[in-house]
Amino acid sequence: MKTTLFAVIDTNVIVSALISTNPESPPFIIMAHVYAGSIIPVYNDEIIREYRDVLSRPRFHLSLEGIENALSVIQSYGLNLERTQVEGTSFPDSKDAVFYEVKMSREDAYLITGNIKHFPRNPLVVTPREFLDIMSTIED
Repeated sequence: MKTTLFAVIDTNVIVSALISTNPESPPFIIMAHVYAGSIIPVYNDEIIREYRDVLSRPRFHLSLEGIENALSVIQSYGLNLERTQVEGTSFPDSKDAVFYEVKMSREDAYLITGNIKHFPRNPLVVTPREFLDIMSTIED
């Protein structure tokens, strides 16, 4: 049986997936699951803008076509949710708040990030590797 999980995917994971030449890397595999429909990306307009801004940086050498294709898949297969304000929570980088707050809009959504220390402790805030481990235990 195919398991579908919901996840807000931090920008650093998207960048790593798109610049990776290693199809075995956890970020690459996560994006493959997005394309296959086994991960439903959760986002809002702010997150899409952040993805586009960061992915368009010249240092990543990503084509406009590749960027737009990835964003199109996220928006086509994903779930656009509003932020849920979380009182008393601070972030080392204020731009990270939107990812956590959108994650909090859906109780069963994960937040997949390479910068786990930037977010409040929460069992559903996980690294790419941890998320793949969770997927494998659910699919067994």
